[in-house]
Amino acid sequence: MQVPTDDEIRALHAEHAPSREAFDLVYTHCRIVCDLAEHVIAAAPSLQPLDADLVRAGALLHDIGVYRLFDGAGRLDHTQYVRHGVLGHELLAGVGMPEALCRFCSCHTGTGITEHDVRTQALPIPPADYLPGTLEEEVLMYADKFHSKSDPPAFLTARAYTQKVSRFGTDKAALFEGMVDRFGEPPVEKIAAEYGHAVRN
Repeated sequence: MQVPTDDEIRALHAEHAPSREAFDLVYTHCRIVCDLAEHVIAAAPSLQPLDADLVRAGALLHDIGVYRLFDGAGRLDHTQYVRHGVLGHELLAGVGMPEALCRFCSCHTGTGITEHDVRTQALPIPPADYLPGTLEEEVLMYADKFHSKSDPPAFLTARAYTQKVSRFGTDKAALFEGMVDRFGEPPVEKIAAEYGHAVRN
């Protein structure tokens, strides 16, 4: 499989971003998640064998669907935000990206979305399981939990994300806590300082 280069991925973001502000928000988040994922991989030799190049590309692409949720005035439609993964999958498939990369978009939200979640919560996405199926997808989904595109963007500790995800059910919180035990907590404070973002504890 041909994995796109960092420059090719950046160009794809620039092509689909509706504004410079949207590009800065989404692409910077993707770069941060890439940094987080690479720290997770480096700190856990037991994760081998793992395709680190695939994780890097997936991290840099995973939120590209967010661009399709900005309106003409540059506002992000938060009410439809759960759709961003499916929209990203469609976007990447439409430009000929392999399914292995498309899935990083649709299978990273929260701690995974099940078909049961879609139906019981009436989520505006096709009923299906949107769950990581490979170690690479799991690492990306996990790393993504430590940074938020909030206003202003901020990093989250494992404790902060556990509290955040608990509102979707104790099972979701338990899933995340299991990932923390398995993968370890990345150096959030250190990476946050590099980007000048706050940390939520």
